[in-house]
Amino acid sequence: MIKLVASDLDGTLLQNDSQELTPRAIELIRELTNQGIYFVAASGRQYDNEVHLFEPIKDKISYIAENGSLCIHEGKVISRTVIDMELINRIIEEVKQDGRFEILISKEHACYIENNNPVFVDHIVNVVKNTTEIVEDVRNVEGPILKIAIGNMKDGPDVAESYLKYLQNKFSSEIKVVTSGNIWIDFIAPGTNKGAALLKLLKVLKIRPEECMAFGDQRNDVEMLQAVGTSYAMANAISGLSDYSTHVTDSVEVVLESLLYQLKR
Repeated sequence: MIKLVASDLDGTLLQNDSQELTPRAIELIRELTNQGIYFVAASGRQYDNEVHLFEPIKDKISYIAENGSLCIHEGKVISRTVIDMELINRIIEEVKQDGRFEILISKEHACYIENNNPVFVDHIVNVVKNTTEIVEDVRNVEGPILKIAIGNMKDGPDVAESYLKYLQNKFSSEIKVVTSGNIWIDFIAPGTNKGAALLKLLKVLKIRPEECMAFGDQRNDVEMLQAVGTSYAMANAISGLSDYSTHVTDSVEVVLESLLYQLKR
């Protein structure tokens, strides 16, 4: 019996670059929680942003934010991981030297960006609606820092994919480097991922992994899909993700409807 459902957001529960959940998704999740099923929003997004997205049911669900760097249940921090500041400085210098990517620094309650690219700033502040602080130089942001994300809104996913491989060769012995969207590359602390955070939450809730269901579409979802008994890669997921899942779907909502139907039988 499924006791917990965890879902990625962008490209998974949020389709076609949407920045809002459908009313149908909200009601399905509300009904799941009313039936005693835990729901976990598991994203590369910041915690504040996730809470905003789920506003009508924000107190009914749990959160894995910043690709597993932060896990919060009933308003309490279950787990938190941070990145070494010396390593952060080296990553920032590398990205600045490359010059093609904007840098976003994540702390627990805000992200920090520079005012170099108006399109990028508008996207983070007004489209994604992150809690954001504009700084003169992200190198001056003090810790603790949960995650670094870099994005290229101009050149598309091919540039991100090629730079990802370079960054992995350079830094993967010290930090996890992974895509979290078509234009995004994330740096997260060693041992940190959505799956690890989910397992810590399951221990608190006393739920077995085989009693869980998860959905994802990117490399940052692999560990979460592998951690549970029933997993779905999205039909529009990156190539090869279905190798890590038990099923493929083109709609989280359809699967949740089926789950609710089974619960009510």
